[in-house]
Amino acid sequence: QVQLVESGGGLVQPGGSLRLSCAASGSINSINVMAWYRQAPGMQRERVAAIVSGSGANYADSVKGRFTISRDNAKNTVYLQMNSLKPEDTGVYYCNAVVPPGYRYWGQGTQVTVSS
Repeated sequence: QVQLVESGGGLVQPGGSLRLSCAASGSINSINVMAWYRQAPGMQRERVAAIVSGSGANYADSVKGRFTISRDNAKNTVYLQMNSLKPEDTGVYYCNAVVPPGYRYWGQGTQVTVSS
């Protein structure tokens, strides 16, 4: 019902910035929460940021003050602005949409590598 396509990943130096985009299509009016997750090899997938419809955003402690999640409803797109990137931010970043009563839709993932 919901399709998500991420873009914007790449290789950046520590301290640099990237903006990830997630374009949603399908039953977008059913989406209650949009979020960004990331996963490094051998690690659990972790939620980085989320924004709830009609509410605010929340962030993992590790990215607070550096990452910002936002939405452009006209474009059906959610963004993750990532500033002051660190090597430990490296991973595959996934867009996620929650459709009540709690079904999760995932994008294909986009690789973010922070390295000098």
